[in-house]
Amino acid sequence: MKYTFRMQLGLIGIGKMGGNIARRLCRANIHVVGFDADAHAARTLGAEPGFAPAFSVDALLLALKAPRTVWCMLPAGEATQRLMDDLIAKLAPGDVVIDGANGHYRESIARGERFGNAGIGFIDAGVSGGIWGLENGYCLMLGGEAEPVSALGRVWAALAPQPGQWLHCGPSGAGHFVKMVHNGIEYGLMQAYAEGFALLQGHPDFKLDAAAIAGNWLQGSVVRSWLLELTRDALTDEGALDRVAPVVADSGEGRWTAQESVERGIPTPVITAALMQRFASQGQADFSAKLLALMRNRFGGHALPK
Repeated sequence: MKYTFRMQLGLIGIGKMGGNIARRLCRANIHVVGFDADAHAARTLGAEPGFAPAFSVDALLLALKAPRTVWCMLPAGEATQRLMDDLIAKLAPGDVVIDGANGHYRESIARGERFGNAGIGFIDAGVSGGIWGLENGYCLMLGGEAEPVSALGRVWAALAPQPGQWLHCGPSGAGHFVKMVHNGIEYGLMQAYAEGFALLQGHPDFKLDAAAIAGNWLQGSVVRSWLLELTRDALTDEGALDRVAPVVADSGEGRWTAQESVERGIPTPVITAALMQRFASQGQADFSAKLLALMRNRFGGHALPK
């Protein structure tokens, strides 16, 4: 199958992440036709040169010249599955689908086979960069056959921090697998920073300036990172900690990373502990904590916290 790219791309899901991907592509002279269930999302991009709104998936597909490239940036799960079912019925051989949802890599393996049997290219794209991707570029981890990935080289070059700074990780599923492990590592790094700064803040005698310490560590320290830079900025924002509840959500990829480690028999104690701490922050430790307090009371007469 010969895959080509016409400097035109359809993007379904143009919220925070997808919207900035659209902007960065348009600014690299790649025409984007975008659709989102929230019509306001398309309107916010209306002033971007090279962007054209579509108000249904069918309208988006009609606006694209063959062979078509369609990037899907919907949440992983049912929404993405419905869209994939719709696209495989409407696309033609030579078209390419990019799945940018943070889905499970095994689903991507199955989708790659399904689209491949229909002559449609399928690329699972792990995308990291968050809300800063428009300014700084995105880290791209791609899975799929080499030909469609190579055909879209101009797309990857436009989105990456610098041309060539993207990676074809391997066959279908490899991109989302690498992104899954990436997010597991992210859990561990964030937890280590949070615990370390809590320890610094908790010393009763030193009255340490946590933001200044973070700034100091950014200057040549072995623990310097972009995450540490963001931590420094958060600590500098007076009152920021007072405005947030001590609850940390988990997107699912940390769970999948921990589950994968169990299945492979490869120990990942730091990543798994960080995941468990997120569960605890969501109130999942409340029952066990209450039971522990009752145990101490029953065997030692220790006072019960009210």
